[in-house]
Amino acid sequence: MKRLLPILVFLGLFTNVSAQHYDAGLKKLESGEYEEAKIDFTKAIATDRSDKKAYNKRGLAKNQLEDFYGAIGDYNTALEIDSTFADALNNRGVAKYNLGDYYEAIIDYNKSILIDAEQSESFANRGLAYYDIEELEAAYFDFGRAIALDPQNADNFFNRAIIRVEVDEYLGAIDDYTQSIALDGTDADVYNYRGVAKYHIGDLAGALADYNQSIELDTTDALKYDNRALAFGALGQFAEAEKDYTTSIKLYPEDPDTHNLRGVIYYNLEQFDQAIEDYSTAISLDPTNPIYYDNRALVNVEAKNYAQAIEDYSTSVNLFPNDPETYLQRGLAKVNLGDKYDGCIDIKISEEMGSEEAKKALKKHCK
Repeated sequence: MKRLLPILVFLGLFTNVSAQHYDAGLKKLESGEYEEAKIDFTKAIATDRSDKKAYNKRGLAKNQLEDFYGAIGDYNTALEIDSTFADALNNRGVAKYNLGDYYEAIIDYNKSILIDAEQSESFANRGLAYYDIEELEAAYFDFGRAIALDPQNADNFFNRAIIRVEVDEYLGAIDDYTQSIALDGTDADVYNYRGVAKYHIGDLAGALADYNQSIELDTTDALKYDNRALAFGALGQFAEAEKDYTTSIKLYPEDPDTHNLRGVIYYNLEQFDQAIEDYSTAISLDPTNPIYYDNRALVNVEAKNYAQAIEDYSTSVNLFPNDPETYLQRGLAKVNLGDKYDGCIDIKISEEMGSEEAKKALKKHCK
């Protein structure tokens, strides 16, 4: 899954004849040599302790090295030299964000925007922080503003699309994902996310096309195969779905949901032994999910293994006692096993919980 990441402000090279170390540090920072860049910026600071840019850039290097407190210290020093240094405020916000201090990060982004309202990075970063504290409307506004200031940035469209999905605005999300792809068509995650949005509006063919492209770009992500398998399953293409779930399990065998979903496919293919094996694996990985027990019970009912089905339904009821369907199905299994008295008690409980199907079952089995 694509991670939303804040944007650090990397400015271009600055020529300064008295700060050769600073220029060397910039080059290393841009090439990803963060430890070496930090050393060069430290040398630059040693020659000029009033150089706010050197503190800011050393803070960037420390941030990339995950020394977030050290980065904040350097940004503080830069801001002591110049309290209106918008880049340092933005970057300090990023360090605070990386520490999980979203509210303090927002304060710094606010200050940066007050000083320089044309810097798209601060809006984008504030949008990420708002997203993480679930202020979606504010996040949506900020990503929109970042797009207006920098319409060539694919990530801004992607981030706004994420917000639109959160509020079920799938068509708008698809538009934003499409714009993001137009700007950068190499990101497998964006195709995957657009596929999910298309799946939600019922465009299964479009979803499959996006999942295919996503997997072509990245063959190592189990989630992408899961998503394509869901689309295949919705189209009734169970054999193709089974292949994708199997690939997903090979990539990430510890996910109980994938075993459960492949079990559903095996059930639809009437391969009941394989279905029970997958449900059992899902249960071993997560014994607290009642759905897995319900699904295994359903297969046992099909195989007329009513005692095993009743055992699974009972476990499901213990885990989640508010599902009328589980009481109904356990009741029917008991009736089929010959225990009409207890079975009708379960069916009656289901009926009292509002199940219309239970009303019909009472008339049929419990006269």
